[in-house]
Amino acid sequence: MHSLSNSNICRKCLSSIRSFQRHLSTEERREMIDRIIRVDHAGELGADRIYAGQMSVLRNTSSGPIIQKMWDQEKEHLATFEKLIPENRVRPTVLVPLWNIAGFALGAGTALLGKEGAMACTAAVEDAIVEHYNDQIRELMEDDPERHSKLLEIIKKIRDEELEHHETGLEHDAEKAPFYSFLSQTIKVGCKTAIWLSERI
Repeated sequence: MHSLSNSNICRKCLSSIRSFQRHLSTEERREMIDRIIRVDHAGELGADRIYAGQMSVLRNTSSGPIIQKMWDQEKEHLATFEKLIPENRVRPTVLVPLWNIAGFALGAGTALLGKEGAMACTAAVEDAIVEHYNDQIRELMEDDPERHSKLLEIIKKIRDEELEHHETGLEHDAEKAPFYSFLSQTIKVGCKTAIWLSERI
């Protein structure tokens, strides 16, 4: 009886694997892109407002220039998604006014705890955001990395800068903030809740 060669077996295996790969339908892909751009726009708006709140309290301290540098990058992130919203005909979340107020309040409130409080807020927010961006990168890669190459490039760049902000927070005494663990976990839960809502509303 004729036996299959190893190369034939490998080709059959690869063919089987490809047959099980699932690419999104046009409608599903449209919904995914809408969701990604909508929630990322909301997240970068919230981040912009957090740093604005921090600067309102700590502008004239030694932490001011550090926060300003991160804020300048967040402004660029927000501008990027504000451009992508109309380009892709995406409806922004209806929660934009809420995130505007809540972000500023979170930034100013944690800054009132001192530099450590502001940095704890930064580290917690950016930790949640980096995880969120990594999830989006995996989702886009699993569908069609070539089709989504431009958006992947944007998200990866922003993800890397958010990771730098997270490290900056830790390097500048975030873990010395009062009730650090409780504060950090509370902020992360709040961020993940905001992400969930902004994806859907």
